[in-house]
Amino acid sequence: MAIIVQKFGGTSVRGREQREQAAQWVKKAVAQGYQPVVVVSAMGRYGDPYATDTLLSLLANLPSAPGGEQDLLLSCGEIISAVIMAGHLREAGLRPQVFTGAQAGIHTDTQHGDAQIVKLDPSLLQEAIQQHRIPVVAGFQGVSPLGEVTTLGRGGSDTTAVALGAALGAEVVEIFTDVDGIKTADPRIVPNARTIRELDYEEVFQLANLGAKVIHPRAVEMARQFSVPLRVRSTFSPDPGTLVAPGRRAMDPWAHRDPDRAVTGITQMAQLIQFHVDPPAESQPDWVYRLFDQLGQSGVSVDLINLFPETVYFCVATPMRDATEQVLDRLGYPYRVFDDRAKVSIVGSAIQGLPGVVGRVMAALTHEGIPILQSADSHATITLLLHKSDMERAVRALHRQFGLEAES
Repeated sequence: MAIIVQKFGGTSVRGREQREQAAQWVKKAVAQGYQPVVVVSAMGRYGDPYATDTLLSLLANLPSAPGGEQDLLLSCGEIISAVIMAGHLREAGLRPQVFTGAQAGIHTDTQHGDAQIVKLDPSLLQEAIQQHRIPVVAGFQGVSPLGEVTTLGRGGSDTTAVALGAALGAEVVEIFTDVDGIKTADPRIVPNARTIRELDYEEVFQLANLGAKVIHPRAVEMARQFSVPLRVRSTFSPDPGTLVAPGRRAMDPWAHRDPDRAVTGITQMAQLIQFHVDPPAESQPDWVYRLFDQLGQSGVSVDLINLFPETVYFCVATPMRDATEQVLDRLGYPYRVFDDRAKVSIVGSAIQGLPGVVGRVMAALTHEGIPILQSADSHATITLLLHKSDMERAVRALHRQFGLEAES
């Protein structure tokens, strides 16, 4: 019997009606001859009683909890969700069996809050499958070599699902969410954004890494490493969604080398702080090295770096502002801070060196009167730093410019 991993996100298990619809997808997989393995996120979003951020808020105004205790609290959301989801599967006439991440054999390192999976032993899951039961696994969690509960960071349930898919040799991992696949842009900004039917891992990784929230980049990277096919689809629609697999593309830019077909999607990210840093009055030749060395040692990840002889521009995520300022103050480097920044990126497999793409980007933003503050590019992306107030207009302008609402 072919194994299929079905992961249901927070909005898919938020309430009874949503969970009943999720259970029907599991029942349908069984009727089609599959052996499902179900992975669940915590129920709902912030404000819902058992959502991850709601549980985290219980620690507000209390002394800081050690990482292990915080992970223990946060893991409860997925465990509650798994038990409740199992009840809905029994109600649908199925035979579920609930597993924590540790019971599912997910072994991690000791990095609380952002643990990495180092080993997966699916023997208990395989035993349940042999007994014709449906494993229901609490996502987002594992166990460290010290026996402590660990959590896998934001999007960790996606990573759980892909890891189990790889370990069990699943035919496909289905990521169920509240949108019908990966879109050419955020449908909240571009209502006529199109669902992309097929993509390869590289384009999905870039879309996810640059702001698309449908699937976590770490899960995509793991799927690529083990060649696990993914299908991103809606719990609430029969639409087939987006298939992500080796060599898949909705468009074929390498064959056409045509600016009209080179761009796959537009993404955005709003929570950015830009720093302009100047050398100290008595600067040494290594002042830039010292800057980035100290930022790295302080755990600050930098983005969109531009180096000039007399100044350095870079960005950090908003939560990293205080840590960055502490490093700069300690070094005595003059700096300016701009907190009204956002980045917009275009993603496509063949945009590097393709004549006409950059010109069309500039034309779209110039027509809208949107200034570009910084830029960066790779073989598959062009990223633009903008004023936050211009972000949504820029996404819509670029989406129109490259005709992403039209079927190819």
